[in-house]
Amino acid sequence: MEAVVGGGVRAAARSLQWLGGIPTQRQPAARLPQRLLRARFRDPLRDAAAAHSAHPGEELSATGAGEVSAAGGRADAADPGSVFARHLDPSSGTGSGHVEPLSGEVVSAQTVSNLIRDLDAAVRQFHQARLEDDWAYVFLDGVSLRVRRPAGRQRVHLLVAYGVRRDGTRQLLAFLRTRGESQADWEALLQDLYRRGLEGKHLQLIVTDGCAGLAAAIQTVYPRAQHQRCWVHKMRNILEKVRQCDYDQVKADAQAIYRADGRAQSAARAFARRWRAAYPRVVRQLEADLPELLVFYRLPRHLWRSLRTTNIIERCFVEVRRRTRPMVCFVNVQSVDRIIYSIFQRFNLEWKTRTLRVFTQAA
Repeated sequence: MEAVVGGGVRAAARSLQWLGGIPTQRQPAARLPQRLLRARFRDPLRDAAAAHSAHPGEELSATGAGEVSAAGGRADAADPGSVFARHLDPSSGTGSGHVEPLSGEVVSAQTVSNLIRDLDAAVRQFHQARLEDDWAYVFLDGVSLRVRRPAGRQRVHLLVAYGVRRDGTRQLLAFLRTRGESQADWEALLQDLYRRGLEGKHLQLIVTDGCAGLAAAIQTVYPRAQHQRCWVHKMRNILEKVRQCDYDQVKADAQAIYRADGRAQSAARAFARRWRAAYPRVVRQLEADLPELLVFYRLPRHLWRSLRTTNIIERCFVEVRRRTRPMVCFVNVQSVDRIIYSIFQRFNLEWKTRTLRVFTQAA
C-alpha cells in the first residue's frame, strides 16, 4: 500500500501547504514532524515521464508548445515532504510507521487520518471551485485506472477537462470518475463545467479524441463551440485496419491531409482515390469525419500543430500512469480521487508561473 501515498497524502504534504486559495479545516502539514518539512526532500523520479511526448514522433514534445517560466527559468518548486508522503497509505491509515526511517519520528495514525480528511475536503473544493468564462481552448479526454472492488478488480474511467486561455495560461479544470465514456457521462462533466462558470462565451475550440458520445455531449452543452477531432487518435484508428504491406504508404497519405495547409481537401480526395478499393470502410469513415478533422485550419496558423491533437492533455496522463503504476490497483474509489487531485493540483500550481509560448503568440 505504500505506493498509494504517491498521490494521496503527498497531496496533503504539498497541496495543503501550498494551495493558499483553498482553505481546510486545519493545517495538518504544519503539525507533521518539522524535520521532514525542513529537509525539503526531492523526488528522484519527479516528472521523469514528462520528458517524453505522449505520442512519440507525432506533433508536440513533452514540453510541447513551449513552457515559459515567469521567473525566466524552470518553475520546479521544491517538494517538502514528498518522500515522507510516498511512505504513507492514505486509504488504509496504516502508513505512520513508514516515516520513522526518514525522520526518526513516528507519525501517529490520527495524524494520517486528519491529513486524509483535509485532503478529501480539498478534493471537494476542487470540484466546486468557480471557473472564469475566459477559456479559449478546451481539451477533453479520458484515462482508465484499476480499482479493487468486492467483485474483483474493475476499470474506472476518469473524464478530464484541460483549458487554455488566449494568453497561454492553462489549468486542469475538472475530472469526473465514471464507468464509461457514454454521452451521459460526458454530459455530466460538461454540465459541471457550465454550472461552475464556463459558459463558453469565449470558447473558440474543443479538442477531443473522437469519442462519439463526447461529440454528442458537446452538441448538447456547447452547441456553438467548434469541435476538432484528434488526428493522433484518427491515425491510430486508420492504421490498425490496414495490412502491414500498406502501412507506411497509408500513413504517409493520411498525414498529408493534415500537413497540406490549404490543400487538405485535395489530399483527402487523393487518399480516397488510392485506397477506396482496398479499404472502403476506412475511406468512408475518414470522409465522414473529415469536417471535424480539419477545423483546426480555421484557427491561427501557428496554433495548428497544437490544436489538431489532444497531446497536450495526454502528457498529463503520462504522469498519471507513472504515479499510479506502482499501485497496481486502487483500494477504493476515494483513493482514485485523492491521487488524481494531487497530480492535477500539482500541475496547476506549477503552471501558475508557466505559460504555453505558442498560445502567448496569439494573445
